[in-house]
Amino acid sequence: MEIDLSLLHSNTVSEIDISNNYDLDLEYYKNSTIIRLDNIEVKGKIYRDEDEEGELTDYIKCNIKGEMIIPDSISLEEVNYPYNIDYDDVIEENCKKNQNTLDIFQFLWENIVLEVPLQFTKVEDLSKFHGDGWKLISEDDLKDFNNPFSDLLKDIEKE
Repeated sequence: MEIDLSLLHSNTVSEIDISNNYDLDLEYYKNSTIIRLDNIEVKGKIYRDEDEEGELTDYIKCNIKGEMIIPDSISLEEVNYPYNIDYDDVIEENCKKNQNTLDIFQFLWENIVLEVPLQFTKVEDLSKFHGDGWKLISEDDLKDFNNPFSDLLKDIEKE
């Protein structure tokens, strides 16, 4: 969905309200770790103001929130991951060159993809994740693990 900025640029309106609920097409996130994005809630506005040089510049100020469905890093089950983004910036990079439009879906995608965690898990019981000769252990178990090289590491740390 493209937002027409011509009324803002002609000083007919002082701001454009972009508050709405949006759904992104599967095309945006089919090659990412996101399984699903539904009902993205945006509250905000686009407005013009003077920058440091005194020139009129387009700004966007909004809050983007919702939930993304991503795979759990350990169990690979679907997990709801909430996000809440406060955004306040110049929007000239997001506007099409020599046009008075802003592609809101591209803008939303660029900001939501920054919130995708590299690893996220809700698994608390790691005991069921094991196999032939291996098992998953927690960070606390790793500290208590009897390391045959621990004495050597202590000697190195002293030097």
